[in-house]
Order: sequence, then C-alpha cells, then structure tokens
Amino acid sequence: MTRAIVLGGSRGIGKAISESLKSIGCEVFAASKNDIDTSNMSSVKKFVEIHDQTDVLVLNTGGPVAKEFANITEDDWNLYHNQLFLGFCKILQNIKINEGGYIFLISSSVIKEPNSKLIISSAYRAAFSEVFKILSKSYAGKNISCINIAPGLINTDRTRELIENIKEYEKSLPMKRLGEPEEIGNFVKSIIQNNIKYLSGVVINFDGANSNYIF
Repeated sequence: MTRAIVLGGSRGIGKAISESLKSIGCEVFAASKNDIDTSNMSSVKKFVEIHDQTDVLVLNTGGPVAKEFANITEDDWNLYHNQLFLGFCKILQNIKINEGGYIFLISSSVIKEPNSKLIISSAYRAAFSEVFKILSKSYAGKNISCINIAPGLINTDRTRELIENIKEYEKSLPMKRLGEPEEIGNFVKSIIQNNIKYLSGVVINFDGANSNYIF
C-alpha cells in the first residue's frame, strides 16, 4: 500500500492512524476539517474532485453533541445526517479504492449498544454501518477489505467532552483505563503491513472488554 487518505487525520484516532501508516512508508493525506467537512456537501464535492483515488481510505469524523431525544432539533438531525451518513456515502461513490486496498470505518460502540444521550450518533453510525456491510461484498470482488472499527472509550478530546472526571470513571472500566488512539493506529497498521485480506465485512469492537454484547 502506497497511498492513504485519513479523514479527521489531524487529531485523536485519525492522527494516530496517520502516524502509524507513515511509519510503514505510506504516503498519507491526513485530512483536517479545513480540508473536508463531511457535514457540508459542497466541501465533500470539492474534496473528492481533488482526491479521487487511493489505496487506503479511513472514514473518520467527530461525534455529535450529547443530547436527550426531546432536545434534538431538526437542524441537529440534518447536520449529522450529512456528517455521519450522507457525506461518507458520497465519498465512497466518488473515491476509487485501488484493487487490493483497504477501507476502514471508525464508527463507535454505540452501533451495538445504543446510548440515550448519544442517540444521534447511535442512529446515524448504525445506519452507515449497514451501508458499509452491504458494500463490503462488492468491494470483495476487487480484493478490497472493509473493516468497521467500533471504539469504546478512547483517550481523546471527544471522551473528555463527554466525561467530566476521567480518572474516577476509569476505575469503573475492566482495564481501569481508557484505550489509547495509538492502539487503534497500530491495529490498522498491522492489518495492512501483514496483508490481511480475509478479515472483511466485520465490526471490530475496540473497547477493552467494556461492552456486554457477544456479537
């Protein structure tokens, strides 16, 4: 693999993936929100006109604000429909993934265990995960692997926005700590570096044994 596009590549999980891929010689375009805002279809259109082909694509974006269902506005729904669903769909329709390549989706543990305060994220990340699963079958014909990584609590700015007292909260976790972005970066790197292809169309729960579901 020689070329990679990592959305949300300037911070957090995206940055960790970008750095890991650079360490194995990939030419990485780590896209920030200044390069592409997936909630803005004009921004998406401009981006895919410039970046229309790659070997590795990482679909990654920030999460919605935490809101109870009764407080979610129509503008909220429209904004995150674009950011978490439609924007990614348009990207996959317009960026060619070279044969033998990889697509990684950074979703969230809420696709399997919905959270009432993260209902927007739960809804739209789950919806796009359905699309991603269906597309994985057609991509398989070109030996392109599609892997959905569903992180739990990772040591990022996003987690610090959602949890007030991180140190206290960590005591309740099975591993007594948050996951580190570099762990996800190293996972992505190892898949590519070892040419693992048959792992495709799957969801990888990256949550330090914190979830209660089996599948």
